[in-house]
Amino acid sequence: MQNSSPPPGAVVIGMDPHKRSVTIEVMNSDEQVLDGGRFNTDSDGFTRMLAHVAAYPERVWAIEGCAGIGRHVAARLITAGESVVDVPAKLSYRVRLLTAGNGRKTDDTDAHSIALIGVRVTGLRPVVSNEQIELLRVLVDRRRMLGEEHTRKISQVHRLLLELIPGGAKIYLSARQARKLLSPVRPKDPAGKARKQLAMELITDLEKVYTRTKQADKDLLAALAETGTHLTELHGIGPTGAAMLLVEVGDITRFPDHNHFASWTGTAPIDASSGDTVRHRLSRGGNRQINRVLHTMATVQLRNPTEGRAYYDRKKRDGKSSMEAMRCLKRRLSDIVYRTMLTDLTQPAATGPGGQPGDDSDSSATGSQPTTGSSDKPLPGPATTQPTRPLPAAS
Repeated sequence: MQNSSPPPGAVVIGMDPHKRSVTIEVMNSDEQVLDGGRFNTDSDGFTRMLAHVAAYPERVWAIEGCAGIGRHVAARLITAGESVVDVPAKLSYRVRLLTAGNGRKTDDTDAHSIALIGVRVTGLRPVVSNEQIELLRVLVDRRRMLGEEHTRKISQVHRLLLELIPGGAKIYLSARQARKLLSPVRPKDPAGKARKQLAMELITDLEKVYTRTKQADKDLLAALAETGTHLTELHGIGPTGAAMLLVEVGDITRFPDHNHFASWTGTAPIDASSGDTVRHRLSRGGNRQINRVLHTMATVQLRNPTEGRAYYDRKKRDGKSSMEAMRCLKRRLSDIVYRTMLTDLTQPAATGPGGQPGDDSDSSATGSQPTTGSSDKPLPGPATTQPTRPLPAAS
């Protein structure tokens, strides 16, 4: 893991980013505020901001939401040769709440809280330029938008078909099936004719979406092949899920072990014990997009005679409810995904038993006896600033 702590004598520039403007605060290692300001994000504003902080040659930019609203300005700073670390929005909120004594949110207080985090907290994720990851990010966004467009248009077609055909159409409907259903319909009233015309236009749009989706899937598969990942070999993870994992995780070495990774994915149960009663409850935190990928992976494994299904059944026989067994399975799959990504980094060409690349342990996604203990462990303790095993630095 790269050390994100600012070097001795360096200042931290906390930034609260927006689309058209950013607010910054310059803070030294003694938490003294040295400077600040508000700048536009156009070319002139960006140039003025860099000139404004030129008096601090040793500097690290701490930016909130580098995977979201702060991505555009973080990318420009990296291109300009600046050092940037990502500050999670939840962390800045907590610091603002503790330092200000209230949850009031202004650009200045946000920038101050972010700067404090940059000075105090070690282990913040460095933002690096990675062309493969950026390409995957664009392709994943493209595939997601096509899926949303398909859902929206097919819903509109269903509504129109219900008004044109008694009883409407079946739930899972393709554009070809919708066109076949609509062809014999001959409305006599003007509203019905307009309704049919609109439905035909939507079906034509759906056919275009199918063509674009097919091409998007090909592009995504080609980009994944370039990364050399073995995530798609895990049962239940498709190209979109694998790409989303690579994009959201970034540097897998930022997680000291599989327990911290499970906490980040929201699959580590939360300890809710009281007195002599020992119990755990479902975590609602973590990265919900990745949690959804793992949920889909678990659902697919349950539908087929896989080790995931056998593991789930063993948990049910041990007395766990269906939801508890599913929670355990998702936690187990989180561990397998973590190990696969770690193996891809350290041993990209190795192959272990069960067909899992580089995995020489006794358990794998398709192994015979997955370890059962880790799925019942609650959230881990605080992370150290370095991995627990020697790993190459992320590129």
